[in-house]
Amino acid sequence: MAQSSSLGRRLARAATDAAFWRGLLGLTLFFLAWYVLTAVLKLPRFEKIPDPLAVLVDWLNPHATRSLFTAPYYVDILYSVARTYVAFLAAVVFGVGLGLFMGWSTLLFNFTFPLVEVFRPIPPLSWIPLAIIVLPGIELPVVYVTFIAAFFATVINTILGVHSIDRKYFLAARCLGARPLDVLRDVVVPGALPFIFTGLQIAMGLAWMSLVAGEIIAGQRGLGYYIYQAASLYQYDQVVMYMFTLGFLGFVSSVLIRRVGQRMMAWEEARRKSKG
Repeated sequence: MAQSSSLGRRLARAATDAAFWRGLLGLTLFFLAWYVLTAVLKLPRFEKIPDPLAVLVDWLNPHATRSLFTAPYYVDILYSVARTYVAFLAAVVFGVGLGLFMGWSTLLFNFTFPLVEVFRPIPPLSWIPLAIIVLPGIELPVVYVTFIAAFFATVINTILGVHSIDRKYFLAARCLGARPLDVLRDVVVPGALPFIFTGLQIAMGLAWMSLVAGEIIAGQRGLGYYIYQAASLYQYDQVVMYMFTLGFLGFVSSVLIRRVGQRMMAWEEARRKSKG
């Protein structure tokens, strides 16, 4: 009962929120323009692009190769979600950890930052040949390429988060006799959290983009792999359907990260107040 009332309150707030209606209007105008260009005007270079109604019909067609009512569609989603989240979690562990210590330790920063800056601009796709040679199996190369894209975004934003902390907090902690580990736990991590979660949202988006490229080149199942297969068979309605599936999954992933970030920062604020 409490959950249903909470959901009712959220829907009521959304119904009176100007930003919600502007977003809805933006989506409506986008789909209307798409329909006019592809189904009504049929402009040159647009005649082969399926209109939104055709995509929707195919998405709901139980007899289509892939649709909401076919198991292969959900198998592809499962493969892609598993690869993305494994790569993303690895990027969180290694990227946030390295970024915190690089931002905190000038010595480590001087040693490692040039390497990060050299490797960061290299496109994730460039790593695929080496990943296929070095890593066994089919899954690890795809996961690794996805990890690389998320890793550097996480590292850089975490470093920026640590560097954004006012130096007075470090001096105050030292004056109060705080040990290095206490400074890391009570000053560095809480102070860097807003930047960390901004970086994680960027990293998640990059992870999804790199995953599709990795699946097209080195995968055998997944959303990116089937986009390539459908395009080679001129099934453009399936291509667009999978593109929107990727967009929806990426959107949900970003929302989850924002919610976790809000909860963690609220919890950290409450913890610090209770200690004070």
